[in-house]
Amino acid sequence: MTHPILETRMEDAVAVVTLNRSERRNALDEHAIAEIEHFFAHPPAGARAIVLAARGPHFCAGLDLREHHAKQRSPAEFMRVCQGWHRAFDRIQHGGIPVVAALQGAVVGGGLELAGAAHIRVGDRTTYFALPEGQWGIFTGGGATVRVARLITPNRMIELMLTGRVMRAEEGMQIGLLNYLTEPSDALAQAMSLAHKIAANAPLSNYSIVAGINKIWDMSASDGLFTESLLAALVQTSPEVQVRLSEFVEKRAAKVAA
Repeated sequence: MTHPILETRMEDAVAVVTLNRSERRNALDEHAIAEIEHFFAHPPAGARAIVLAARGPHFCAGLDLREHHAKQRSPAEFMRVCQGWHRAFDRIQHGGIPVVAALQGAVVGGGLELAGAAHIRVGDRTTYFALPEGQWGIFTGGGATVRVARLITPNRMIELMLTGRVMRAEEGMQIGLLNYLTEPSDALAQAMSLAHKIAANAPLSNYSIVAGINKIWDMSASDGLFTESLLAALVQTSPEVQVRLSEFVEKRAAKVAA
């Protein structure tokens, strides 16, 4: 299935969704955000992991500033635009299917907000990050104050926005924007390898990991512990777990080793 902005395909149990607007450095307009929300609200049947990728030398340059300038939205209109971004990226982060992002080139502004909604980020050495909203006279509206600040700390986010400096892939790896760093052009292959491994996990376990941990982070300690025990009770008493535990008890399962 092919969309004007998103291309999608299945590879076994892994769905691959690709931004296909390389002539605009995969900048995100309202139509792109609507397509992203629709895809992650209705993922392909049988998808047990998703890889988020992009065509061209850049992952995503963020908000389509041409559209933003041309539409001259009112404050209320732009607030609704921001809420659309929040809904779309919430679908990624809390949808229950693990999402691995393959990054290259610019991961800037709203592109960083999009990448920040993924559960695992793989970047090659061409990847760079920036939040240049201060220099453009705007403010983040796609969830960076929640997702990106949580990844790198609010203080680092403030510094990036005030200075507009570019952060290279190596620094992004050091501070938590990247989980894996590859050589140029290797990020997608690494992301696919991880996604296939993740897809082999028990689906209910994957769901609880990606949908539960971030929710628990927002709770009080006592509420979080109760929710953890509830998830554990559901996951660890499922029929699939019994099969996998039998393999471990009977020494047919691979052991954890360095």
